[in-house]
Amino acid sequence: MATSVAGEGQTSLNGIISDPQTKKLIDLPTELLEHILCFPVLKHVDICNVSCCCKRLHDVCHGRGKVWGHQYKLRWPRLQRFYRQNECCDWLREYKTRHRVGIQIRRTVESISKRFFTEVVLGDSFAEIESLGMPEHFCEDELLFILNSDKRKSLTLKYYAKKILYFLRQQNILKSLKTFLEQPAEQQSALEGAVLVDQYCNPLADVTLNSISAQLDEIAEKVKKMLRIKNPSHPSLRIAQGDCFVVEDFELQRQVVCALNSVLYEQLQYKGNEFDYYNPLNSYIHQVLLRRTGIPISLSVLYMTLARKLGVQVEPVNFPNHFLLRWCQKPRGSEDIYDFVYIDAFGKGKQLTAKECEYLIGHQVTADYYSAISTTEVLLRMVGNLLNIGKRGEGNEKSYQLLRDSLDLYLTINPDNVQYLLLQARLYFHLGIWPEKVLDILQHIQALDPSQHGAVGYLVQHTLEHIQHKKHPVTPEVKKRSAPEHLEVQYSVGLIMKHKRSGYNCVIYGWDPKCTMSQEWITTMRVHQLSNGANQPFYNVLVQDGTCRYAAQG
Repeated sequence: MATSVAGEGQTSLNGIISDPQTKKLIDLPTELLEHILCFPVLKHVDICNVSCCCKRLHDVCHGRGKVWGHQYKLRWPRLQRFYRQNECCDWLREYKTRHRVGIQIRRTVESISKRFFTEVVLGDSFAEIESLGMPEHFCEDELLFILNSDKRKSLTLKYYAKKILYFLRQQNILKSLKTFLEQPAEQQSALEGAVLVDQYCNPLADVTLNSISAQLDEIAEKVKKMLRIKNPSHPSLRIAQGDCFVVEDFELQRQVVCALNSVLYEQLQYKGNEFDYYNPLNSYIHQVLLRRTGIPISLSVLYMTLARKLGVQVEPVNFPNHFLLRWCQKPRGSEDIYDFVYIDAFGKGKQLTAKECEYLIGHQVTADYYSAISTTEVLLRMVGNLLNIGKRGEGNEKSYQLLRDSLDLYLTINPDNVQYLLLQARLYFHLGIWPEKVLDILQHIQALDPSQHGAVGYLVQHTLEHIQHKKHPVTPEVKKRSAPEHLEVQYSVGLIMKHKRSGYNCVIYGWDPKCTMSQEWITTMRVHQLSNGANQPFYNVLVQDGTCRYAAQG
């Protein structure tokens, strides 16, 4: 049989010349293979499968390479801020760790939803979150992922994920506050302290020192622009951001104060909130900047920070009922109260003499009240205002949360204040949370002030009874669906149901004739959007995914 021989190639049956040296995928350069494997359509499972094909592809998909780095950044973009640009990292290990953390956090949230769905405050259930020993930024990222998932689904998981995220962020902020308080007094910034207070009371808000400082820098630039018109050679115009510079000449200082008042109160329309004075938003720096209104202390912190940025040293004064700033009119070092002008940041920067300050509050005070105070004392006054607002509250969940947050802050700054330690113990006892912590607080109070033995003894006795009650809970009340007052309850325990909106299958294991959850839960779950709102039967259901939920009848 005759055979044909081609010099450079062979002719196939269809007439196409095939090259025996045709390149395969694995023969491509590494950079090109990496580019192909970084296509967005490929997921981590695809990369795992590819890396198992042969040694060549396994080497291309090594842990520190571009492929796993791309997978990590594609799946968890929020985590990129924790890495330096072009950082050499074992991305495969980071991917596996983050994936494991996600599974564990979701399991934890689901288990909490089963055990604590009837409790407004989760109490010591958070201890298990802290004991997981996982990277905090991974935990937070998974909780945010749960919160930002499809708005119409998993509302129960979102409810508890939000509470856990609130707790974790507060613990980190408390650590930052303690570090801040350990700094020398001259290095402590009133603005940074105020931002920490703001962050602790609003842990789910996007509040950072950098963002607040940037907003104040913008205001300072507006003041400089006005100064430049009146005095082009003013030394404050040469101050760069972050520089520490003091204008010594009093006339030049006066020009800065006038320009600051003009920009802050006339151009930007900042003002004291006289009509809603006891709104806690007046104490939060990011809200003061957003709403351009506040109370004397929050406006004073902004005013003082801006003045110092522009070279004018004003100091905080813990004046009763009305926080003020003082501006020295004599050579530095004077402590004579009549050598100062007092600035009312709440009153559009009005300048007062010592005597006029007394007219402001309607009675005389001693010279001690005109002294400058430390940053720590400023924070205590600020947190004290929040405490008073919390105590004035209506006893609802929002006021209790404010009271708890402000007590935590106050006792972090001043841990031996017996009055507030006792208030904290009573609050925890009233809410039925952290009984072991209540006993620790009471023991600390007894050591600080033995004269409190009466109040301490009463709380110790009832707290121990509460602990015993938790160990041996009372049998729940038996409710009969056939009772006249329960005629609206249509479904009985044991029925297998399918949720009309969410589509999940579940079994009923309990019910209430009306919704018994907190107002926060009702708002979060959008119960008000239902035809009968909270005023209808609600059912405790075990869902096929293992979670427990509280579902409305209609």
